[in-house]
Amino acid sequence: MLSISELCLEQTVLSGRDAETIKDLARHLQLIADVSQADVFIDCPLSDKSSALVVAQAHPATASSLYQTSVIGQRAYAHNEPAVMFCLLSGQSVIGSRGISQEHIAMQQNVSPILGQEGQIIGALIMETDISEKIEQERNVERLMETTEQLSETLLAIAMSEGKVQSLMVEGIILFDDRERITYMNPRARTLLQGTGYSDVLEGQEITRLFFDRVQWSSLFVPTGILCKELQIGKIAFELKAVSIYRGDRTVGGLMLIRDISDLKEKEKQLTIQSAVIKEIHHRVKNNLQTVSSLLRLQMRRTKQEEVAKVYRDSINRIHSIAVIHEMLAYEGIETIHFNDVVDRIAKNIISSSAKPEQSIRFRIAGNELFLPSDMATTLALAVNELVQNCVLHAFADRRKGEIEITIRSDGLTTSLQVSDNGGGLISHERADVKNHLGLKIAETLVEENLGGTIRLSSDDKGTNVVIAFPAIPHPAEGG
Repeated sequence: MLSISELCLEQTVLSGRDAETIKDLARHLQLIADVSQADVFIDCPLSDKSSALVVAQAHPATASSLYQTSVIGQRAYAHNEPAVMFCLLSGQSVIGSRGISQEHIAMQQNVSPILGQEGQIIGALIMETDISEKIEQERNVERLMETTEQLSETLLAIAMSEGKVQSLMVEGIILFDDRERITYMNPRARTLLQGTGYSDVLEGQEITRLFFDRVQWSSLFVPTGILCKELQIGKIAFELKAVSIYRGDRTVGGLMLIRDISDLKEKEKQLTIQSAVIKEIHHRVKNNLQTVSSLLRLQMRRTKQEEVAKVYRDSINRIHSIAVIHEMLAYEGIETIHFNDVVDRIAKNIISSSAKPEQSIRFRIAGNELFLPSDMATTLALAVNELVQNCVLHAFADRRKGEIEITIRSDGLTTSLQVSDNGGGLISHERADVKNHLGLKIAETLVEENLGGTIRLSSDDKGTNVVIAFPAIPHPAEGG
């Protein structure tokens, strides 16, 4: 590929000094592209004055580029990029001009002239942005306006006919003219308006008199005016949609659709009430669990036997694991639980309540974000509670420091949760009896029966590792 200087000297009308000026400016092209978030080019004039040569370009690193390949060495023609040729011939800047790129993409150009040392025009600095989506939106608006005009003409034809099609429509239809006076109402519109107390609405009346001055009509009576509003009048809820119809620059009238959405609003209200009731139930369950937990904690403080206190402490932690789920359901009001937050709360609670004062036990959560239905989250929370509790009480029993890592993985089909510690591990006779340990037995039963999963334990002198694996989408029970 030729250098900028070679392109300028061999293919354009520029002198050696002009080529050096272009080369110096090109060094800053990438910075300009990044700041402006646009493709930036330098085009230089040719002898035929009907096209220009692209001698430098830069794609933005801060935004998407219009171009898949380099266009250096290609020509920019007046019929595709009129702003470039205008700038090169007149020396004037052009802002917001539209053109077609070398890769046939609609784009907007800002073009400024580049002057040589003697004040002559030696090139054009061009910034290009993609406006394909904007043009498509403009076309859609044009199509919508054409369709609206056609619809209004069709509705007017129906209004003038003796057919019964209009009486079958669910929406009320009102047409009005350029003086804002009603020219047509179908039977459904009359029925809906009568339900609000308008018993004498007739063609010829002003549409602005409808709905008891609760509609801002000013947004409708402007070019491309559109009105969308929901109203509650008495026990009836309405959805209003209206559009003004223009031909050229003149208003010819408009169309309004009226829909009764009372049933929909009532269902929304019932859902809101049900959601509030469910959240309140979860809140009360959480409070009751905390009360039970507080009573057990009082009993634990009264006992003198360490073994009894341990049983109380284990029960309190299990209750807390369930309460965490209900607390999240009460405040968030959804049935899907962000389980990473649950694990965080459970681990903090167990470490604060079960670790010895002189111990420093840290934990971290790694892996994927996991969201579970509330029933699965409750089961897995109890299992995690048992595993973390075992780490704190057994893995670090004679240690002042320890680390627990909880790793969550999910591939869409299988979910795994791994709890590992850097404790002393299990000695041989402990490994033989480990499955008889109450905490692990509880975890294993919960995982197998409620989650349809498995639990696997391994241990060495570097620590213990427990992996829970279960289907990400549980299979329905047979015969269920």
